[in-house]
Amino acid sequence: MTYLAHFGLTDPPFTLTPDVDRYFPSHEHANIVASVDFALRQDCGIIKIVGDVGTGKTLLCRLLIRQLHETDCVAYINAPQCNKDGIIRTICEEFGLRPAADGANPLTDLNRFLVAQHEAGKLCVVVVDEAQHLGPDGLEAVRLVSNLETEKKKLLQIVLFGQTELDDLLAAHNLRQLNQRIVYSLATKPLSPGETKRYLQHRLRVSRRPGVEYEIFSAQAVRKIVRYSGGIPRIINILADKSLLVAFSEGSPLVRGKDAAEAIADSHHLIHRPPFAALRRLALPVVAALALLAALAGLAYGGRLLWQAHKSHGAAGPALAASPAPTP
Repeated sequence: MTYLAHFGLTDPPFTLTPDVDRYFPSHEHANIVASVDFALRQDCGIIKIVGDVGTGKTLLCRLLIRQLHETDCVAYINAPQCNKDGIIRTICEEFGLRPAADGANPLTDLNRFLVAQHEAGKLCVVVVDEAQHLGPDGLEAVRLVSNLETEKKKLLQIVLFGQTELDDLLAAHNLRQLNQRIVYSLATKPLSPGETKRYLQHRLRVSRRPGVEYEIFSAQAVRKIVRYSGGIPRIINILADKSLLVAFSEGSPLVRGKDAAEAIADSHHLIHRPPFAALRRLALPVVAALALLAALAGLAYGGRLLWQAHKSHGAAGPALAASPAPTP
Protein backbone atom coordinates (compact mmCIF):
# COMPACT_ATOMS: atom_id res chain seq x y z
CA MET A 1 0.00 0.00 0.00
CA THR A 2 1.31 3.42 -0.94
CA TYR A 3 1.64 6.41 1.36
CA LEU A 4 -1.36 8.18 -0.22
CA ALA A 5 -3.62 5.12 -0.24
CA HIS A 6 -2.78 4.41 3.39
CA PHE A 7 -4.40 7.69 4.47
CA GLY A 8 -7.06 7.89 1.76
CA LEU A 9 -5.37 10.74 -0.12
CA THR A 10 -5.30 11.61 -3.79
CA ASP A 11 -2.36 14.03 -3.61
CA PRO A 12 0.33 14.88 -1.05
CA PRO A 13 -1.40 17.48 1.16
CA PHE A 14 1.66 19.24 2.55
CA THR A 15 3.89 19.96 -0.43
CA LEU A 16 6.19 22.98 -0.15
CA THR A 17 5.36 24.29 -3.62
CA PRO A 18 2.97 27.26 -3.37
CA ASP A 19 -0.28 25.83 -4.72
CA VAL A 20 -3.13 28.27 -5.29
CA ASP A 21 -5.64 25.38 -5.36
CA ARG A 22 -4.73 24.61 -1.75
CA TYR A 23 -4.88 28.24 -0.62
CA PHE A 24 -6.07 28.61 2.98
CA PRO A 25 -7.67 32.05 3.53
CA SER A 26 -6.32 32.96 6.94
CA HIS A 27 -7.49 36.23 8.50
CA GLU A 28 -4.28 38.08 7.64
CA HIS A 29 -4.05 36.70 4.09
CA ALA A 30 -7.70 37.50 3.37
CA ASN A 31 -7.13 41.07 4.55
CA ILE A 32 -4.06 41.41 2.32
CA VAL A 33 -5.90 40.09 -0.76
CA ALA A 34 -8.80 42.48 -0.17
CA SER A 35 -6.46 45.42 0.52
CA VAL A 36 -4.38 44.83 -2.61
CA ASP A 37 -7.48 44.54 -4.78
CA PHE A 38 -8.85 47.79 -3.36
CA ALA A 39 -5.52 49.61 -3.74
CA LEU A 40 -5.09 48.53 -7.37
CA ARG A 41 -8.51 49.88 -8.28
CA GLN A 42 -7.62 53.20 -6.64
CA ASP A 43 -4.60 53.77 -8.91
CA CYS A 44 -2.32 54.15 -5.91
CA GLY A 45 0.91 53.34 -7.79
CA ILE A 46 3.07 51.10 -5.59
CA ILE A 47 2.04 48.49 -3.00
CA LYS A 48 4.50 46.61 -0.79
CA ILE A 49 3.95 43.28 0.98
CA VAL A 50 6.74 42.06 3.25
CA GLY A 51 7.05 39.12 5.60
CA ASP A 52 9.38 36.56 7.08
CA VAL A 53 10.35 33.47 5.09
CA GLY A 54 7.68 30.79 4.86
CA THR A 55 4.70 33.02 5.71
CA GLY A 56 3.00 32.66 2.31
CA LYS A 57 4.13 35.65 0.23
CA THR A 58 4.73 33.67 -2.97
CA LEU A 59 1.35 31.95 -2.67
CA LEU A 60 -0.36 35.34 -2.35
CA CYS A 61 1.69 36.57 -5.31
CA ARG A 62 0.49 33.70 -7.51
CA LEU A 63 -3.08 34.14 -6.32
CA LEU A 64 -2.95 37.80 -7.32
CA ILE A 65 -1.52 36.95 -10.74
CA ARG A 66 -4.27 34.39 -11.39
CA GLN A 67 -6.94 36.96 -10.58
CA LEU A 68 -5.34 39.65 -12.75
CA HIS A 69 -4.88 37.38 -15.76
CA GLU A 70 -8.64 36.99 -16.07
CA THR A 71 -9.38 40.61 -17.03
CA ASP A 72 -6.21 42.73 -16.94
CA CYS A 73 -2.57 42.83 -18.07
CA VAL A 74 0.10 41.58 -15.68
CA ALA A 75 3.88 41.38 -15.86
CA TYR A 76 5.47 38.92 -13.41
CA ILE A 77 9.11 39.22 -12.35
CA ASN A 78 10.54 36.53 -10.08
CA ALA A 79 13.70 37.02 -8.00
CA PRO A 80 15.15 39.74 -10.25
CA GLN A 81 18.90 40.25 -10.28
CA CYS A 82 19.70 42.67 -13.08
CA ASN A 83 20.39 46.32 -13.78
CA LYS A 84 17.94 49.14 -14.35
CA ASP A 85 17.68 48.71 -18.13
CA GLY A 86 17.29 44.95 -17.71
CA ILE A 87 14.30 45.37 -15.40
CA ILE A 88 12.55 47.73 -17.83
CA ARG A 89 13.18 45.39 -20.78
CA THR A 90 11.89 42.43 -18.74
CA ILE A 91 8.67 44.31 -18.00
CA CYS A 92 8.26 45.03 -21.71
CA GLU A 93 8.79 41.36 -22.59
CA GLU A 94 6.27 40.24 -19.95
CA PHE A 95 3.68 42.51 -21.54
CA GLY A 96 4.45 40.93 -24.92
CA LEU A 97 6.41 43.85 -26.30
CA ARG A 98 9.43 43.30 -28.47
CA PRO A 99 12.66 44.68 -26.97
CA ALA A 100 13.45 48.13 -28.28
CA ALA A 101 16.26 48.46 -30.79
CA ASP A 102 19.77 49.16 -29.54
CA GLY A 103 20.06 52.74 -28.38
CA ALA A 104 16.30 53.24 -28.14
CA ASN A 105 14.58 53.93 -24.83
CA PRO A 106 12.34 50.97 -23.87
CA LEU A 107 10.26 53.32 -21.72
CA THR A 108 8.88 54.86 -24.93
CA ASP A 109 7.45 51.56 -26.16
CA LEU A 110 6.20 50.72 -22.67
CA ASN A 111 4.44 54.06 -22.31
CA ARG A 112 2.75 53.66 -25.72
CA PHE A 113 1.50 50.19 -24.73
CA LEU A 114 0.19 51.39 -21.35
CA VAL A 115 -1.69 54.30 -22.92
CA ALA A 116 -3.40 51.90 -25.35
CA GLN A 117 -4.40 49.55 -22.52
CA HIS A 118 -5.66 52.47 -20.46
CA GLU A 119 -7.88 53.60 -23.32
CA ALA A 120 -9.20 50.04 -23.56
CA GLY A 121 -10.12 50.15 -19.87
CA LYS A 122 -7.57 47.56 -18.74
CA LEU A 123 -5.45 47.66 -15.62
CA CYS A 124 -1.70 47.08 -16.09
CA VAL A 125 0.16 45.64 -13.10
CA VAL A 126 3.78 44.65 -12.49
CA VAL A 127 4.11 41.99 -9.78
CA VAL A 128 7.61 41.45 -8.38
CA ASP A 129 8.34 38.44 -6.17
CA GLU A 130 11.47 38.34 -3.98
CA ALA A 131 11.79 42.09 -4.49
CA GLN A 132 14.60 42.34 -1.93
CA HIS A 133 16.87 41.08 -4.74
CA LEU A 134 16.16 44.11 -6.91
CA GLY A 135 18.95 46.11 -5.33
CA PRO A 136 19.24 49.90 -5.63
CA ASP A 137 19.41 49.84 -9.45
CA GLY A 138 16.36 47.63 -9.81
CA LEU A 139 14.37 49.72 -7.36
CA GLU A 140 15.35 52.83 -9.31
CA ALA A 141 13.87 51.18 -12.40
CA VAL A 142 10.66 50.60 -10.42
CA ARG A 143 10.58 54.31 -9.61
CA LEU A 144 11.04 55.24 -13.27
CA VAL A 145 8.21 53.07 -14.57
CA SER A 146 5.95 54.24 -11.73
CA ASN A 147 6.24 57.74 -13.20
CA LEU A 148 4.35 56.69 -16.34
CA GLU A 149 0.96 58.36 -16.01
CA THR A 150 -1.66 60.52 -17.65
CA GLU A 151 -2.77 63.85 -16.27
CA LYS A 152 -5.24 62.09 -13.99
CA LYS A 153 -4.25 58.43 -13.59
CA LYS A 154 -1.29 56.14 -13.11
CA LEU A 155 -0.73 53.97 -16.15
CA LEU A 156 1.05 51.23 -14.21
CA GLN A 157 0.40 49.66 -10.83
CA ILE A 158 3.30 47.92 -9.05
CA VAL A 159 3.13 45.28 -6.32
CA LEU A 160 6.36 44.36 -4.50
CA PHE A 161 6.53 41.10 -2.54
CA GLY A 162 9.67 40.72 -0.46
CA GLN A 163 11.31 39.57 2.72
CA THR A 164 11.89 41.98 5.59
CA GLU A 165 15.25 42.93 4.06
CA LEU A 166 13.27 44.95 1.51
CA ASP A 167 12.36 47.43 4.23
CA ASP A 168 16.02 47.84 5.13
CA LEU A 169 16.86 48.45 1.47
CA LEU A 170 14.12 51.05 1.04
CA ALA A 171 15.27 52.90 4.14
CA ALA A 172 18.42 54.05 2.29
CA HIS A 173 18.63 57.80 1.73
CA ASN A 174 19.10 57.46 -2.03
CA LEU A 175 15.80 55.54 -2.32
CA ARG A 176 13.67 58.00 -0.39
CA GLN A 177 11.82 59.08 -3.56
CA LEU A 178 10.66 55.53 -4.19
CA ASN A 179 9.83 54.98 -0.53
CA GLN A 180 7.51 57.98 -0.59
CA ARG A 181 5.63 56.51 -3.56
CA ILE A 182 4.65 53.37 -1.61
CA VAL A 183 1.07 54.13 -0.63
CA TYR A 184 0.16 50.79 0.99
CA SER A 185 2.57 48.69 3.05
CA LEU A 186 1.25 45.30 4.20
CA ALA A 187 2.82 42.38 6.06
CA THR A 188 2.29 38.62 6.17
CA LYS A 189 2.27 37.08 9.65
CA PRO A 190 2.30 33.56 11.14
CA LEU A 191 -0.98 31.76 11.66
CA SER A 192 -2.65 31.81 15.05
CA PRO A 193 -2.96 28.50 16.96
CA GLY A 194 -6.60 28.17 15.89
CA GLU A 195 -5.76 28.95 12.27
CA THR A 196 -2.90 26.42 12.31
CA LYS A 197 -5.33 23.69 13.33
CA ARG A 198 -7.81 24.72 10.61
CA TYR A 199 -4.94 24.93 8.11
CA LEU A 200 -4.06 21.28 8.76
CA GLN A 201 -7.70 20.26 8.34
CA HIS A 202 -8.06 22.30 5.14
CA ARG A 203 -4.97 20.84 3.46
CA LEU A 204 -6.13 17.32 4.26
CA ARG A 205 -9.69 17.97 3.12
CA VAL A 206 -8.72 19.20 -0.35
CA SER A 207 -6.44 16.16 -0.79
CA ARG A 208 -8.79 13.39 0.43
CA ARG A 209 -10.52 10.77 -1.66
CA PRO A 210 -14.30 11.26 -1.86
CA GLY A 211 -16.04 9.64 1.07
CA VAL A 212 -12.96 9.53 3.34
CA GLU A 213 -13.57 11.80 6.29
CA TYR A 214 -11.95 10.33 9.41
CA GLU A 215 -9.46 12.47 11.35
CA ILE A 216 -5.87 11.62 10.42
CA PHE A 217 -4.11 13.72 13.06
CA SER A 218 -4.85 13.05 16.71
CA ALA A 219 -5.52 15.99 19.00
CA GLN A 220 -2.14 15.45 20.67
CA ALA A 221 -0.31 15.48 17.33
CA VAL A 222 -2.09 18.69 16.30
CA ARG A 223 -1.14 20.37 19.58
CA LYS A 224 2.52 19.49 19.06
CA ILE A 225 2.58 20.81 15.48
CA VAL A 226 0.77 23.98 16.53
CA ARG A 227 3.20 24.46 19.39
CA TYR A 228 6.47 23.90 17.56
CA SER A 229 5.71 25.32 14.11
CA GLY A 230 5.29 28.87 15.35
CA GLY A 231 2.39 29.23 12.90
CA ILE A 232 4.76 29.39 9.89
CA PRO A 233 2.96 27.59 7.01
CA ARG A 234 6.18 26.19 5.53
CA ILE A 235 7.21 24.66 8.85
CA ILE A 236 3.67 23.36 9.42
CA ASN A 237 3.90 21.56 6.07
CA ILE A 238 7.28 20.03 6.88
CA LEU A 239 6.24 18.78 10.34
CA ALA A 240 2.87 17.48 9.13
CA ASP A 241 4.38 15.65 6.16
CA LYS A 242 7.07 14.02 8.30
CA SER A 243 4.45 13.04 10.88
CA LEU A 244 2.45 11.28 8.16
CA LEU A 245 5.57 9.41 7.02
CA VAL A 246 6.34 8.26 10.58
CA ALA A 247 2.77 7.00 11.10
CA PHE A 248 2.83 5.28 7.69
CA SER A 249 6.12 3.55 8.47
CA GLU A 250 4.54 2.08 11.62
CA GLY A 251 1.33 1.08 9.85
CA SER A 252 -0.84 3.43 11.89
CA PRO A 253 -3.84 5.09 10.16
CA LEU A 254 -3.69 7.82 12.80
CA VAL A 255 -0.88 10.30 13.37
CA ARG A 256 -0.27 10.04 17.10
CA GLY A 257 1.48 12.42 19.42
CA LYS A 258 4.63 10.29 19.42
CA ASP A 259 4.70 10.38 15.59
CA ALA A 260 4.58 14.17 15.61
CA ALA A 261 7.23 14.23 18.35
CA GLU A 262 9.57 12.14 16.18
CA ALA A 263 9.00 14.47 13.23
CA ILE A 264 9.72 17.47 15.43
CA ALA A 265 12.91 15.89 16.77
CA ASP A 266 14.05 15.29 13.18
CA SER A 267 13.44 18.98 12.35
CA HIS A 268 15.11 20.62 15.32
CA HIS A 269 16.83 23.19 13.08
CA LEU A 270 13.42 24.54 12.00
CA ILE A 271 11.63 24.50 15.31
CA HIS A 272 10.24 27.68 16.81
CA ARG A 273 10.57 27.48 20.59
CA PRO A 274 7.12 27.88 22.13
CA PRO A 275 6.75 31.29 23.78
CA PHE A 276 5.43 29.81 27.02
CA ALA A 277 8.49 27.55 27.32
CA ALA A 278 10.69 30.60 27.65
CA LEU A 279 8.28 32.02 30.20
CA ARG A 280 8.40 28.76 32.13
CA ARG A 281 12.19 28.92 32.29
CA LEU A 282 11.97 32.46 33.57
CA ALA A 283 9.14 31.77 35.99
CA LEU A 284 11.25 30.63 38.96
CA PRO A 285 13.81 33.45 38.81
CA VAL A 286 11.07 36.02 38.33
CA VAL A 287 9.02 34.70 41.23
CA ALA A 288 12.13 34.59 43.43
CA ALA A 289 13.02 38.15 42.48
CA LEU A 290 9.50 39.36 43.18
CA ALA A 291 9.47 37.57 46.52
CA LEU A 292 12.79 39.18 47.45
CA LEU A 293 11.53 42.60 46.46
CA ALA A 294 8.35 42.05 48.46
CA ALA A 295 10.38 40.96 51.48
CA LEU A 296 12.64 43.99 51.25
CA ALA A 297 9.65 46.26 50.86
CA GLY A 298 8.01 44.63 53.88
CA LEU A 299 11.15 45.06 55.97
CA ALA A 300 11.49 48.65 54.92
CA TYR A 301 7.87 49.40 55.73
CA GLY A 302 8.05 47.55 59.05
CA GLY A 303 11.25 49.36 59.98
CA ARG A 304 9.62 52.70 59.20
CA LEU A 305 6.68 51.88 61.50
CA LEU A 306 9.02 50.87 64.31
CA TRP A 307 11.05 54.05 63.93
CA GLN A 308 7.91 56.22 63.96
CA ALA A 309 6.66 54.40 67.07
CA HIS A 310 10.04 54.85 68.75
CA LYS A 311 10.06 58.55 67.98
CA SER A 312 6.53 58.95 69.30
CA HIS A 313 7.32 57.08 72.50
CA GLY A 314 10.53 59.05 73.06
CA ALA A 315 8.73 62.37 72.62
CA ALA A 316 5.90 61.43 74.98
CA GLY A 317 8.15 60.20 77.86
CA PRO A 318 9.84 63.46 78.94
CA ALA A 319 6.60 65.41 78.53
CA LEU A 320 4.80 63.14 80.97
CA ALA A 321 7.63 63.27 83.50
CA ALA A 322 7.66 67.07 83.51
CA SER A 323 3.92 67.50 84.07
CA PRO A 324 2.72 68.19 87.65
CA ALA A 325 0.89 65.51 89.55
CA PRO A 326 -2.88 65.78 89.37
CA THR A 327 -4.67 67.41 92.33
CA PRO A 328 -6.53 64.88 94.52
